[in-house]
Amino acid sequence: MDATGELVGSSVVVHTPRDIGRLYDKSRFGRRTKTGDLVLNLLEAVFLSDEGKLRVYAKRTEVTFTDLVKKAAVAIPEFETIFLAYKDLRKRGYAVNWVGSDSPITFTQMRPTSLLSDPLSACAFSERDLLDIDQTRALSRSITKQGKLWYVLVDEEGDTTYYDIAPVDLHGEIPPQSYPKTTGLLLKDRLLIFDPDAASQLLDKEFFGKPFGAGLQLSLVEALYLVSCKALRIATPDCDQISEKESERAIVALQPDIEHRLRVYRDLKARGLLVKTGFKFGADFRVYTTIPDKAHAEFLIHVVPEGFTSVWAEISRAVRLAHTVNKEFIFAVTSKKTIEYIRLGRLRP
Repeated sequence: MDATGELVGSSVVVHTPRDIGRLYDKSRFGRRTKTGDLVLNLLEAVFLSDEGKLRVYAKRTEVTFTDLVKKAAVAIPEFETIFLAYKDLRKRGYAVNWVGSDSPITFTQMRPTSLLSDPLSACAFSERDLLDIDQTRALSRSITKQGKLWYVLVDEEGDTTYYDIAPVDLHGEIPPQSYPKTTGLLLKDRLLIFDPDAASQLLDKEFFGKPFGAGLQLSLVEALYLVSCKALRIATPDCDQISEKESERAIVALQPDIEHRLRVYRDLKARGLLVKTGFKFGADFRVYTTIPDKAHAEFLIHVVPEGFTSVWAEISRAVRLAHTVNKEFIFAVTSKKTIEYIRLGRLRP
């Protein structure tokens, strides 16, 4: 027999002890009052009504499912997105509770279950929403110390996609290297090294660049990194050698956004990682923890500044591509003083 509840304002109150036992004690719906009643929010009431487990009355007249949905849609901002995410989580066996509209977190499940032993916080988004990297960074810092942080994306057909969000401390096995000193010719999109000995050492030690005849072609990030290591002097077609500052200005003029990527490149190298361009994977870098002969790149790094936002369609494409090629999608978030790495992993709960 269906449980029954009374619509009181923006809540549904269940009075019958048997119904309270089924809904609260068994399935963790609602909250108990001092008088022993069970109070359901409208999200819970709509879900239970949709499942055929609750009949709602107002002044002894049954409230139709349509009218209950209308009331919930008025009371709960972004109701349809929140409800579809809630319904999917509940149907999968997660006894989540709606936090309320004043929190960046949409749902929590604090009690361990057979599905998940850690506390869970989940944020529901429509595919039309924006990913806010500052909010994501703040949530990942605070929540993942004690539990899990999931993002639940609801598309316009009502299907859900899950992402596991967590800060990550990247480290590799590449030991510090010394580099041969050489000179390279700066062109528009790359730098050419014609010295075969230097080219061979750079390629063999840390897989810098790609062969160019007997020499080597470097990306501009690689070139600036080697300039900062005092291993590379730069020449141009009309000048035998330019200074380090002139080299930086010339390369920044060619790629104005290179400074953010260079900071991350240096940091990744300092962490013992091998870094190559990630262009063919739609990323800034692909990153190896060991030499490429022994393993494929494990990570795709997307460099973004603090304050970055993006439509979820772009994020979905990037994460799916990373997943397809067996790599992890990582945001490198740059601020004036720090670089933080945040993983967005596709999840099948």
